[in-house]
Amino acid sequence: MTDAGNAAIGNAERIERHTLAVLVVNEPGVLARVIGLFAGRGYNIESLTVSETEHEKHVSRITVVTSGTATVLEQIKAHLDRLVPVHRVIDLTLMGSAIERELALVKVVGRGEHRVEAMRLAQSFGAKTVDATLNSFIFELTGATEEIERFIALMAEIGLVEVSRTGVAAISRGAHGV
Repeated sequence: MTDAGNAAIGNAERIERHTLAVLVVNEPGVLARVIGLFAGRGYNIESLTVSETEHEKHVSRITVVTSGTATVLEQIKAHLDRLVPVHRVIDLTLMGSAIERELALVKVVGRGEHRVEAMRLAQSFGAKTVDATLNSFIFELTGATEEIERFIALMAEIGLVEVSRTGVAAISRGAHGV
């Protein structure tokens, strides 16, 4: 096979991470149908957030971070688009660089030097201390998923006990809304 043929196969099989905004009717069972679609076809959900965004119109926004080949991602969007309560599916990744943020609460236990290091790291990441005892801290950190991951990895070395994360909230850049 030629180098061009190998490159075409390599690109077709490359796994991509995409953030999808799914606007749905806010009614019982909608989230279960969306999740069921992913589970039934073996698609992975890396992050999932849901909130009502237009109360008067009963519209909620489901933000899903998923990954797959280009073909799989197109299938996911097509399947989602066909669900009855779905108004619209927007691939924020294809719209350009969307703003993505996540909130994490991180509990760290430590005394002495570990305590000092935890505070230093939290300060360097811009984390807010929301609870402190003589033996533990709970830090609140908002940022990109990669930044949250780095913070958690560093705290694991010091005395990480527990992590609670919101999942990704995302919005497209520019003047236009979804």
